[in-house]
Amino acid sequence: MTAGAGLIAVPTIVPASVFGPKAPSNCINIGAIGTGRISRDHDMPGVWKYDDVRIIAAADVDTNRVADAKLLIENYYSKKLGKPYTGVTTYQHYEELLANKDVDAVLISTPDHWHAKNAIDAVRAGKDVYLQKPTSLTIEEGRRMSDAVYASGRILQIGSQQRSMEQFRVACELVRNGRIGQLQRIEIRLPGDPPGGNTEEMPVPANLDYDKWLGPTPFVYYTEERVHPQQGYGRPGWLRCEQFGAGMITGWGAHHFDIAHWAMDKEYSGPVEISGKAEFATDGLWNVHGVYETEMLYDNGVIVTGTTDSKEKPNGVLFTGSEGWIFVSRGAYAASANDPISTRSEALQASDPKILSPLTDNDPVRLYVSTDHHGNWLESVRTRKMNITPAEVAHRSCTACLLQHIAMKLDRKLYWDPATESFKNDNEANAMISRPQRSAYDF
Repeated sequence: MTAGAGLIAVPTIVPASVFGPKAPSNCINIGAIGTGRISRDHDMPGVWKYDDVRIIAAADVDTNRVADAKLLIENYYSKKLGKPYTGVTTYQHYEELLANKDVDAVLISTPDHWHAKNAIDAVRAGKDVYLQKPTSLTIEEGRRMSDAVYASGRILQIGSQQRSMEQFRVACELVRNGRIGQLQRIEIRLPGDPPGGNTEEMPVPANLDYDKWLGPTPFVYYTEERVHPQQGYGRPGWLRCEQFGAGMITGWGAHHFDIAHWAMDKEYSGPVEISGKAEFATDGLWNVHGVYETEMLYDNGVIVTGTTDSKEKPNGVLFTGSEGWIFVSRGAYAASANDPISTRSEALQASDPKILSPLTDNDPVRLYVSTDHHGNWLESVRTRKMNITPAEVAHRSCTACLLQHIAMKLDRKLYWDPATESFKNDNEANAMISRPQRSAYDF
């Protein structure tokens, strides 16, 4: 690891006493790429609480946002140290941050359409990566990202923080140990996104490099509700535009379908049959899927369904077996104050309370234990050991979501080969595994 002392304004060499037992030379120096809502509310607070970590750099195509991030980080450390702290360097372009040799690792909290390229560029620059989910906007991008991570030898962890919530691990352990008998069906319930959005073309704000923000995707005119708010950090409009994200099927589905894979021991595989249908807006700016229904068949005979949540069927994951059921959700947890409205429920329930009794010697399966997701990533960075959601696992979970999105679009059954990552005898579906890239941002 490299020292971050050169980026601290005063003094240039900082004694260990300033930070307590953890001298700067022993710190993991982190750069934040993308400094919007999820970075401010979730990712930066997830790492800056650790004494052997320093956020020393931040990058955002919106110069107002990166200036806010500098203030936020430096105020946090000033309060923590009890003295003024001005140790954060800012950039408008993330490539300049990656060139900073004092940065050991990066938090990538950009819009979905940038995730794969950001991660590939970061690992090729020698940085370890914490990547917000989903891994990619297309299956091909995810494959390229995972391959690049493993070729580089760097650490990447996806932000599927449900793996570090006890109730999800316990639910998966109970399922794997046969507490509900033979697993038959998994039902995933996700919140929905409403249509709407102002389509009026607007001047690009002087503080925003809009062409860079669009990145690999085709050019479209600027309007604020296509990007992010210019005032405040409310939920951004790009989440509801298919050019930049697939909607809730990946936005929240990347969490829940990952849990389904964990419970089935299918983390390095995927479904073999997929079908789906969805409502899509016919006017307005926002065009991601609305109410939807999907069904996937895995080679173990388990059927995994997806549906919009409701009061009767609250957000979460329902495992049904031959001898009962288990339901797991986040309970009252929210990653951000601006999480979408969703029907919430108790964190862990079962058809019979005995199903939830503690594991015994008769339950041999034990899963990876992580109690803090960002902390697990940092430990992986320190030790170089595998973290709880590495690149390939993340790619496979995202793929399951993207397969459903393709099925929604085609409105027919699809046949998938997880080994070759291609559809069987279906050129139309295979054409949707990738997307055109703008030449200036191709990867």
